[in-house]
Amino acid sequence: MSDLHLGLAGVGRIGAMHARTLVATPGVARVTVTDVDAARAREVGAQVGADAAADVAALLAAGVDGLVVATGTAQHPELIRAGVEAGVPVLCEKPVAPDVALSLPVLDLIARHDGVVRIGHQRRYDPGYREAKRAHAAGELGWLHAIRATTCDVTPPPVAFLATSGGLFRDCSVHDVDVIRWITGREVVEVYARGSNNGDPAIGQVGDVDSAVALCTLDDGTLAVITASRYNGAGHDVRLELQGSRDTLVVGLDERSALRSADPGVTFPGGPPHTTFADRFAQAYRDEVAAFVDLLGGGPDELCRPEDAVAASRVADAAQESLLTGVPVRVG
Repeated sequence: MSDLHLGLAGVGRIGAMHARTLVATPGVARVTVTDVDAARAREVGAQVGADAAADVAALLAAGVDGLVVATGTAQHPELIRAGVEAGVPVLCEKPVAPDVALSLPVLDLIARHDGVVRIGHQRRYDPGYREAKRAHAAGELGWLHAIRATTCDVTPPPVAFLATSGGLFRDCSVHDVDVIRWITGREVVEVYARGSNNGDPAIGQVGDVDSAVALCTLDDGTLAVITASRYNGAGHDVRLELQGSRDTLVVGLDERSALRSADPGVTFPGGPPHTTFADRFAQAYRDEVAAFVDLLGGGPDELCRPEDAVAASRVADAAQESLLTGVPVRVG
């Protein structure tokens, strides 16, 4: 399918990046954007060469072939519903909804309408994570005895965003949960989480933490440790380490890794570190959008399904509960 007309809801930080990607994606002939800030939508549209619609209803009425949702999390359910009820395939940034309880009615709606909805977990399109999945599936690592995943931002997002993000595990570490499930094919059955606040006190005042650790037990007994921080001055640090009985594989260990060795004479890594998630995963985001365009044309369906996204959110919810209660939480 070529000459597609795609709609984009939300042109904030991620949305503006998607707008640039959409207009440059082969097979996309026209892009229409909308945002609750109409002036912002017109501004971004003019910058990238896209049309601007007054609202989502007008965007859908324009006859789009697909809808990309990049708004705040709270608006995801209503926008998924609008696309599904209009018979328009949807690619929505994670998560489906702020928590699992709010996600379940959305899954029911999708099922009733036989809707095509996929969720944006872009790490599935990063070459390193894809190689890790291949190597594990091929048995090259043996059985896994430990998994370590980390996601650390250089600086925190605005406190106003954190006040509505659902917490560090739901906003950030859910990406690590998704790739752990995706790569291993296992489920997380228990989570024990701890967090701290040593940065801006305002983060704690809105109910979040700026650094956290979660110990996850998988259904085969494998242990996975997930760490996250809003303050990582060395750079944007996203890595996954799979330690197996035969071999160890690391994703995100290259010349731009945000770390340095304490051993004398070691100069690796030598390149400038990544500074943002958009920088680290620029190609993955482009490949994910291209995969959605391919799906609209009848191509392979490899994007994250909403059921998988909710499964990852279920683990993030359990981690958030453990953080609040101080005890391990079973994942229902």
